[in-house]
Amino acid sequence: MSDRYAVIGHPIAHSKSPQIHSAFARATGQDLEYERLLAPLDGFGSTLASFAARGGRGCNVTLPFKEQAFAAASTHAGRAAVAGAVNTLIREGGRWHGDNTDGPGLVRDIVANLGVPMTGARLLMLGAGGAARGVLALLLAERPERLVVANRTLDRATALADAFASHGRLEARSPDRLEGAFDIVINATSAGLAGELPRVSGAMFAPQALAYDMMYGDSETAFLRWAREHGAARGADGLGMLIEQAAESFYLWRGVRPATAPVLALLRGGSEDNFPLAATGPPAGENCPPTP
Repeated sequence: MSDRYAVIGHPIAHSKSPQIHSAFARATGQDLEYERLLAPLDGFGSTLASFAARGGRGCNVTLPFKEQAFAAASTHAGRAAVAGAVNTLIREGGRWHGDNTDGPGLVRDIVANLGVPMTGARLLMLGAGGAARGVLALLLAERPERLVVANRTLDRATALADAFASHGRLEARSPDRLEGAFDIVINATSAGLAGELPRVSGAMFAPQALAYDMMYGDSETAFLRWAREHGAARGADGLGMLIEQAAESFYLWRGVRPATAPVLALLRGGSEDNFPLAATGPPAGENCPPTP
């Protein structure tokens, strides 16, 4: 019988994870089944327990259950402990081990796939919620020249800067109090889903700046459209991050690191855009070591 894996969330019908992991399994010769599990908002624990009882070997966890997944895990990887959230669960000895692959996914997509180095770069993160918290330690590990978190509620950005002080220098700012230009601007908010745009100046984009939206969709996101109109040289949505974090999860479960470029090309569907929404580049590769 095939090994069982799943993604748990609410909602979940939109998830591309089954398609991604099925493609990984075919490419690497792994025998597994991967399904979507819709958990009631008050039923993550029971959904996870039922999956484990059916022989579940591992699962991805998406919104809004990443903190509940952290609580459900008996042990945690260091990066999950720092983030305070889990998006990957691994069944070990009848218990769940929790990890967080969002940070490695984001870094690999920007550095390896898009070819934009973070070391010595000036980075701006828009938003101070769970999406930002899950990746900040990995961004700081890249040793940027400057990393700023801008949030409408400054107290939240300040609390985040304090929480990550042991990992590196993190500046907290209000969006209307930003100074200087940035090489990489990352949108970690979901405001674009409601048609809201960043309350920041387009002057924040340095020449050749990359605008990166953690959200993704079938067309250019509201943030990327705004960035293109305000001087960003390049734009990329979060589909590459989704695939790269999935590859990290797959590696943790199966001990095999799948190539990601073919899956990214498959899900892009060959679409073209005036704004160079990057879809190609060197794959993370089977020999790429896991991010610690």
